[in-house]
Amino acid sequence: MGKKYLIVGGVAGGASVAARLRRLDESADITMLERGRDVSFSNCALPYFLGGEIASSEELLLMDPDTFWRRYRIRALTHHEAIKIDRAGRTVRVQDLEKGVDSDFPYDTLFLSPGASPILPPACPGADLPHVFTVRNVTDVERIDAYIKARGVREAVVIGGGFIGLEVMENLAASGLKVALADMAPQVMLPLDADMAQLLHREILEHGIDLRLGDGVAAVDREGVTLSSGARLPAQIVIMAIGVRPETGLARDAGLEIGKTGAILVDENMRTSDPHIFAVGDAVEVRHRLTGKKNRLALAGPALRQARQAANAAEGVAERLGDVLGSAVLRVFSLNAASTGLNERQCETEGFDFGAAFVVPADRVGIMPGASPLFFKLIFEKPTGRVLGAQAVGRGAADKRIDVVATAMRFGATVWDLKDLDLAYAPHFSSARDAVHHAALSACDQLQGLVSAVPFSRVRELHARGAFFLDVREKEEFEYAHILGSVNAPLGELRERLTDIPKDRPVYALCRTGQRSYNAVRALRQLGFDQVFNVAGSFLALSWFEQPQDRMLGRAPILSAYNFE
Repeated sequence: MGKKYLIVGGVAGGASVAARLRRLDESADITMLERGRDVSFSNCALPYFLGGEIASSEELLLMDPDTFWRRYRIRALTHHEAIKIDRAGRTVRVQDLEKGVDSDFPYDTLFLSPGASPILPPACPGADLPHVFTVRNVTDVERIDAYIKARGVREAVVIGGGFIGLEVMENLAASGLKVALADMAPQVMLPLDADMAQLLHREILEHGIDLRLGDGVAAVDREGVTLSSGARLPAQIVIMAIGVRPETGLARDAGLEIGKTGAILVDENMRTSDPHIFAVGDAVEVRHRLTGKKNRLALAGPALRQARQAANAAEGVAERLGDVLGSAVLRVFSLNAASTGLNERQCETEGFDFGAAFVVPADRVGIMPGASPLFFKLIFEKPTGRVLGAQAVGRGAADKRIDVVATAMRFGATVWDLKDLDLAYAPHFSSARDAVHHAALSACDQLQGLVSAVPFSRVRELHARGAFFLDVREKEEFEYAHILGSVNAPLGELRERLTDIPKDRPVYALCRTGQRSYNAVRALRQLGFDQVFNVAGSFLALSWFEQPQDRMLGRAPILSAYNFE
């Protein structure tokens, strides 16, 4: 008989530990305990069953206990809950939830993969009503689907604008329900900066979602939801998706050390404070590559890497697990949003001296069918140019660009490295100068003092102060839509219109995406204008940013019209 391995929890972390252990040790005795019905399923795909993109809940199941035993000789016991760890005796007290019988399972090495549980709003009246659901496993989405069909649900409220909340929102809308989404935060998707999140707000509103931000849930009743503001949202079903909390009860009760974040403390090999116990997945702390600080990260990719590292360490296989950047991607209707590293808010909190380059190139050659704008932000350290983070939103391959940056960041890349990356190109896939190149070159220009830029998100503030906006688009573009009070001087006429441009006050140049206005800024600075700034993203980004805020806040617009093309 080989080593006796016991794994608490299945899905991504636990199941991956089990499979890796078997690949390393054919003689090992491996048992995996799962308190739920299903031991291995695609938890990231759960919301897409609700919208019909995944036709059957059975498609969500990846492997059942019989398959685990037949292929790998791994015992996978469902409806078995670990309730107590005896570290001295190296046993785990386990309850068979179907038979109601407790028994002790011995181990040489124990792996904990308990995951994280959905958070319910504290002291929220009605949160326990039968039409209030959370999403964690296949059983949850089956129950939601059955409830909608049995009760003839017409209206749904989703609480929470993170990954799960937005995915559930999209899929409930796809199923034909009228959906409202509420979040106490001022934006959806907190990994994104506010300017990038506004692009998603527009998309959400355009698809008929009643979006309520800065307004958390106060109470739930059988007729709907009452928000903190007193607003009422009618609903026959409510999905709580305000976040998750690491399940550390078993570890705490066993006296394992818990980190400052409230998750299980582990070393670089995923070993806990007990040398015979490892922990992986949503319940553990991870270290951020840029800050060196511990945080929590409920993502499948890191869980899989941790599982491999823990199994390797238990078997004496030397590998090094890298720190995390938090790379992630999400679809919101027709838009894709991706990010990696730090956002601007985090950079400010951590005390980085940083800059940001924002560009809006087409996601492929502009004349190709399906080409659309890709809003891309690159955050970099001053004066070193070290890349600190990136965000991308668009209809095209946002994930590809973020993956490129994340890979470069893994090796300590600077914007000087990014501008020279040898990336694949063909007209259907990108431009010869990709969005990553555009952003890196913009960052290099800023670091070299060749151009000064202001973010499009500051235009309203500057407009209120009476700033001078120079629009260098063609006359017909300007007449179609422009900033109220701006002056139109097309780039081709700029040198003959210098007397129309003040030298004694700042000038903010813009065009459609920021490319022509960049050329205008370079020309004007060489012609004696030393207070000239390029509006990053220009009119295209500005219109996508302003329109959802105007709609949500009911404020007066600063644009003559919105131009989304």
